[in-house]
Amino acid sequence: MTPHPRLSIGLPVYNGEEYLAESLDALLGQTYEDFELVISDNASTDGTRDICRRYAAQDSRIRYIRLPRNIGAAPNHNYVFTECRGELFKWASHDDLYARDLLRSCVAALDERPEVVLAHAGQAVIDGDGKVKVPYEYGLATDSPRAPERFRSLLFEPGGDDFYGVMRSAMLRRVKPHDSYHHADRTFVAEITLHGPFHQVPELLYFRRDHPTRAERANPSKRSRCVNLDPRRAGPLHPTPRLLAEYVWGFASAIGRAPLSSADRRACHGHLAAWLTSRVRPGAGERVEDRAPVDPDRLTVSVDDLVAGREGRQA
Repeated sequence: MTPHPRLSIGLPVYNGEEYLAESLDALLGQTYEDFELVISDNASTDGTRDICRRYAAQDSRIRYIRLPRNIGAAPNHNYVFTECRGELFKWASHDDLYARDLLRSCVAALDERPEVVLAHAGQAVIDGDGKVKVPYEYGLATDSPRAPERFRSLLFEPGGDDFYGVMRSAMLRRVKPHDSYHHADRTFVAEITLHGPFHQVPELLYFRRDHPTRAERANPSKRSRCVNLDPRRAGPLHPTPRLLAEYVWGFASAIGRAPLSSADRRACHGHLAAWLTSRVRPGAGERVEDRAPVDPDRLTVSVDDLVAGREGRQA
């Protein structure tokens, strides 16, 4: 491992044995190599530990940390970031797949555009076998030079899952850590948009896996999802109305913390008020994973061709 890697990848995981090796192969096979991969194992009870130890023994870029107890997904995401050293940072999911050029393309985008705080790429939803189900056409205005426009777009438009982009670590340290109320990931990304624009690499390089054991599928209710994010959310002190109220307050408090002019702050509060008044317009709360699958015969992309470790799967 290099003493000071340019990029840190934080991979929080709990009981990820089914897909973890595939994700590690995809990350370790990247064309960009100046990174460390920090894995924080949230006291898994399956074969996750053995997989992580085997890969760490083979590649010095991996640092494996096993927590003594399950602290929840949100605290584990925050914890793994504190263990990383790079000037750039990316969270990785144990079940997603990454094309070989994903990191190289995102790092190059950040180097070319100093005003950009996060770089991501085109993405698609894949199934458990790694087959594309839904290509996702990104329509958010997170590349706008105006903070209120970026914020408005994230409130009202479908999508907003930029959590797994490559970010500037210095910026990430200035935002509030990821919380565990309902849709806390959306308020987290919203606060990031208030610190600067995003850039999307146009190539399809990121593949989000949708499967029955995925956290959101395995925890269908708001309460169960929040308890999965943080076990301290269990019990009568955290009823659903509180989880929803914290969601709204998360947006408002993000506006208050962000480095905005008075005019931009007022504009953001105006967009938030409009969102609350109208709730969300039809389709804005749509999940990409729930869209109708595409006809596989009409696809021109092959995950097996793009992702390291999947060579020969088509044979």
